Amino acid sequence: MAFVSTVQEAEARGAVAEMYAASKKNMGYLPNYTQIFSHRPDVMEAWSALLSAVRSQMDVRRYELVALAAARALHGS
Repeated sequence: MAFVSTVQEAEARGAVAEMYAASKKNMGYLPNYTQIFSHRPDVMEAWSALLSAVRSQMDVRRYELVALAAARALHGS
């Protein structure tokens, strides 16, 4: 059972449906993190823009190493 209520894919309309479709197209499935943004698709758009800006300034290896270091420091998976 989820702790956070989200808009189900079948019930998604407007910007949420567009966000879900784009995420499924890019990832091949609907990730949990996309569903978390279902109540605020504008925040997902801003978050994506931030990630894109950060990634554009470093190569993939460095980005992955930074992500791994941050996850380890925060005891994330």
